Amino acid sequence: MTKKILFFIGVLTLIFSFKPKEISWVAIGDSITYLNDHQDETGNRITKGYMSRIADKYPNIHFTNKGYNGWTAVRIASEIEKLGIQKADLYTVFLGTNDWWGGKPLGSFSDYQNNTGATTVYGAFRIIINKLKSLNPDAQIILMTPMQRVDFVYINNYKNNAFGSYKPKNGQLLEDFANAIIDIAVYEKIQVLDLYHTKGMEHEKLVRFKWLKDPVTGVYKKYSYPKFIDVPFNPETDEYPYPEKSINMTYDGLHPSDKGYKKISKSLSKLINQ
Repeated sequence: MTKKILFFIGVLTLIFSFKPKEISWVAIGDSITYLNDHQDETGNRITKGYMSRIADKYPNIHFTNKGYNGWTAVRIASEIEKLGIQKADLYTVFLGTNDWWGGKPLGSFSDYQNNTGATTVYGAFRIIINKLKSLNPDAQIILMTPMQRVDFVYINNYKNNAFGSYKPKNGQLLEDFANAIIDIAVYEKIQVLDLYHTKGMEHEKLVRFKWLKDPVTGVYKKYSYPKFIDVPFNPETDEYPYPEKSINMTYDGLHPSDKGYKKISKSLSKLINQ
């Protein structure tokens, strides 16, 4: 009987020794991160974001959403001491698309190396990463590059719109911002999820079509990428250009759909498992 009890205790010890470690995760980002917990602001076009999808798959991972709608890396860096970011086992940083659209200067790699401050995106990332390392030097840090984007139209306000990353804004390409983040990750020897260059998330895969008036006939028709680039859209009078049937990797040209979030979470979970 004693041997059986000891054997049973040994089995229990073995089982509990394989229990996954509880992991705290702070996800820093912009609206793509923020919308994980604000589906109502998407017209309920998404059911869950990339963090919730990972947490559903790995119940031992507990995330804190530090996504700020419309924020840039420059603003995050400028206000980092006010954001209440806590010590965690894992940090992800998913920024850059608003810096590009907002015309924030990318700067040069020397801005990162020399910690020149939040006047450039390179400098801003140095401030952010320094803060995370100060909170937990042993934390896993994963940088995520911005996705490609086509013409964005906010579903709740058509006047809030922006052209896609198929051309420069203020003389800067969004791809330059993505490559800068990759360079930082290589320099710091930390992981990077390169969404900008991910297969299946190219410009032509982001939406199936854009619903616009033919400039000649005035009749609505479907325009695929890149044919819709120069077709005018009037936010005062036109219908929303992304009906539900147009949704592919994004639901509005910029923000991921459920399909897009699923792809992001699948790629990110592989890095977390490492």
